[in-house]
Amino acid sequence: MANIRAKKCIVIMKRLLFNDLVKWKNNTSRKPLILNGARQVGKTWLLQNFGREEYKSVAYINCEKAENIEFVFTDFDTRRMIMALSAMSGVDIRPGETLIIIDEIQEYPRALTALKYFCEDAPEYHIAVAGSLLGIMLHKGISFPVGKVDMLQLYPMDFEEFLLAMGKEQLVQLLHSGDWKLIDALSSMYMDFLRQYYYVGGMPAVVKAYSEEAGLIQVRNMQKQILFDYSHDFSKHPDSREVARINLVWNNIPRQLAKENKKFQYSEVKKGGRASEFELAIQWLMDMGLVYKVHRVTEPHLPLRFYSEQNVFKLFMLDVGLLGAMMDVQAADIMVGNNIFVEYKGAFAEEFVLSQFVSRGIQMYYYSTNDSRVEIDFIAQISGRICPMEVKAEENVRSKSLRTFIEKHPDLKGVRFSMKPHIDQGWMENIPLYALAALM
Repeated sequence: MANIRAKKCIVIMKRLLFNDLVKWKNNTSRKPLILNGARQVGKTWLLQNFGREEYKSVAYINCEKAENIEFVFTDFDTRRMIMALSAMSGVDIRPGETLIIIDEIQEYPRALTALKYFCEDAPEYHIAVAGSLLGIMLHKGISFPVGKVDMLQLYPMDFEEFLLAMGKEQLVQLLHSGDWKLIDALSSMYMDFLRQYYYVGGMPAVVKAYSEEAGLIQVRNMQKQILFDYSHDFSKHPDSREVARINLVWNNIPRQLAKENKKFQYSEVKKGGRASEFELAIQWLMDMGLVYKVHRVTEPHLPLRFYSEQNVFKLFMLDVGLLGAMMDVQAADIMVGNNIFVEYKGAFAEEFVLSQFVSRGIQMYYYSTNDSRVEIDFIAQISGRICPMEVKAEENVRSKSLRTFIEKHPDLKGVRFSMKPHIDQGWMENIPLYALAALM
């Protein structure tokens, strides 16, 4: 691997969602903000950094650590709540000048209910809350302030954010320039960073450590600690039998992704396994933000969700680096040569593509015929058009299924992600995996 990591320095982490937070701040119809996302994707850091850069002061309250938090929300008198939050944070809270951050809000659900009253009675205050298990809270019957909050979702760092953390802003700008000749000329550099991203992934603490020259063993140990923390969260389910099912599904996902046919099979989780046994476990993992479900569609028509099958799907993880850690893939297999591009039945390439689109809020599906003779890895609605996508992990790019699909639907244009240079063949455009962002 070429030594192209950033020189050791103070790493400036940039999250693309920061711009959405600025838009929220400047919106005259702004409501209290909920920043949702899985644990350890950087919600707290992002809100605090946003507060430091965009406000005169930040009043930070952590519901998990704050003593007597229950006394803040004994009633929903906004004036009294502001006074209590000011006292607990040690910050004079001023409308428009102070960002109020309420963290780990899932630990005290009444704080979530209070957002309704801030919206109705005190909209001049800028309030943002962060939570990791909000989907699970709703299943427990917690009252949600429908229509009284704005919501944003934070995901692990995508490949662009990874490049920025590595000090390669020029490479990011080039991806959006449309200068394919220059992009192709730098393909070896992009591929090297893509290998690094496959190993490191996008969990912010891991990316930061790696960009500050943490070793590969330290990176893997950090990933395994995150996986351990997630497993600990599973134990919070009140039904011990369901905990076992959640663990079975979670630990089985890498194996299913390493198959040629990545359609999720309950029988692979447990011999004789059925949907009725594992569907709640899958929903729990989705509510935690740890897995993404990609449903099959049988017809490529708008809107795609009308043609999706709820019982036929693939399951992907939230982060390609965590996938490698769960598979216990060795650093040499990813960082050296092309092993990672030819092994594991394209699991890493598909996981990479899926997570990049999901992080941009794009709902992904896949297409296959009932006889399975034609399967398209992904299909999505992008900028008002249907985009069928084929993912090739290496330079062997035979696209029989995609060509057959386009011949049947000539009004559509296919996209192939592979390690080959960019080429537009009319019926299909080949985009290098590392340049996926150019499509968005």
